[in-house]
Amino acid sequence: MQVDRVVVGVSGSAGSLIALRYAAGLAWSQQARLMPVLAWTPPGGDLADRRFPCAELRASWIRGARGRLERAVELAIGGPPEGLGFGPQIIRGEPGPTLTAIAAEPGDILVVGTGRHGWLRRLAAGHVARYCVGHSRCPVVAVPPAELAGATQGLRGWMERHRAQPEDALLRASGEG
Repeated sequence: MQVDRVVVGVSGSAGSLIALRYAAGLAWSQQARLMPVLAWTPPGGDLADRRFPCAELRASWIRGARGRLERAVELAIGGPPEGLGFGPQIIRGEPGPTLTAIAAEPGDILVVGTGRHGWLRRLAAGHVARYCVGHSRCPVVAVPPAELAGATQGLRGWMERHRAQPEDALLRASGEG
């Protein structure tokens, strides 16, 4: 299969950074155009924006989305790749439908991160990857999270469970504990 474009969903999350790094490697190996896409919606949703439109807020949201995409590209692959076609896009819309609409041409591959694998996270998140796998007209690569992502969650939880509480310190200082 001839790969012309590698479209990758980017949100700025750790999982999307891993997906972006994978997509960049795939684009290099296929000499394809790398297209990181950040889909965004207004903080209050489209209904709130339509009900109370404000051009200054919209401009601010677009600048924020552009900044998130630029930071993600910098963190994941060190900035725009030289010697490789690069077409970042910021599009207003829900991530799943936006990504599947963009990656709809022959020769496209869509790369998405799958997020964390905990049972609660599967219920609440991961819907973008599932949507893309179920609705895409091109091959989809779902990149799993790094193993270290789960380890840091566990360590953080352990640290919080074993952290001394302020009242414990007061009891020890007064000799009562």
